[in-house]
Amino acid sequence: MSSRNNSLHVYGPWAVITGASSGIGRAMAVCLAEAGLNLVLVARQESILSKMCRDLENEFKIEVRFIATDLSDPESFQRLIAQTQDLEVGLFVAAAGFGTSGKFIESHLDEELNMADVNCLAVLKQVHHFAIRFQERTKSGIILFSSIVGFQGTPNAAHYSATKAYIQNLGEALSVELSPHGIDVLTTAPGPTSSGFADRAKMKMGMAMTAESVAINTLRKLGRRHTVLPGFLSKLLVYIMTGLPRWAKVKIMGHVMHGMASTIANTKTKSEPIADDVT
Repeated sequence: MSSRNNSLHVYGPWAVITGASSGIGRAMAVCLAEAGLNLVLVARQESILSKMCRDLENEFKIEVRFIATDLSDPESFQRLIAQTQDLEVGLFVAAAGFGTSGKFIESHLDEELNMADVNCLAVLKQVHHFAIRFQERTKSGIILFSSIVGFQGTPNAAHYSATKAYIQNLGEALSVELSPHGIDVLTTAPGPTSSGFADRAKMKMGMAMTAESVAINTLRKLGRRHTVLPGFLSKLLVYIMTGLPRWAKVKIMGHVMHGMASTIANTKTKSEPIADDVT
């Protein structure tokens, strides 16, 4: 990536990344480690996080900590605060999230509530905490992950797209509110991305970007834009619908989602909240 040329050091010396064990979150961790930032990696799988810590420390000669926790657990927020309060954190990356695809009336309410906890409530608490902390710094950053499905309602991913709309609106507003405090807020809205997210949502990902390319494109825009659409397909789907009535956008995205979904049934089991490789 040549991250060292992007002046990411102004957001150091520590960065906190949720969803760091896979997908875009993992790719963000590698890019930031290459840039020389120390890292706090947050995800559920302790064994994966432990190995990541060793590998990143050995390769990039940085300090790395990890917090193995389930972000849908209300107590995880307090653990995050407690284990980062002694660090000079300058960058928070909220890459944890998951999605489902299929008919809303065939979904499982427990899983949909869990999605709201991870995709929305956990992010709200984390961003509020770090925004308050970052006021004391000269420069800091917050990166949120929306999706191209977050710009309008999306049939066959109704609740998931609603969670992404929440993130998109939150990020856009905070980019203005927090700018006078030297806090750069960037919301990135990827299209299909190759990683574990597709398996979690049971979707076929055509024309998918790599998690690494999403991470690189996102970090290059930090401090320069408020929203970024990484990848050709993201830009095409969003811009081609510019000027269309909202009902038409909803129908178009419904067709897109239907074509991607490999099944109309939502996933049946809970699993690791993974990096938000959104569609």
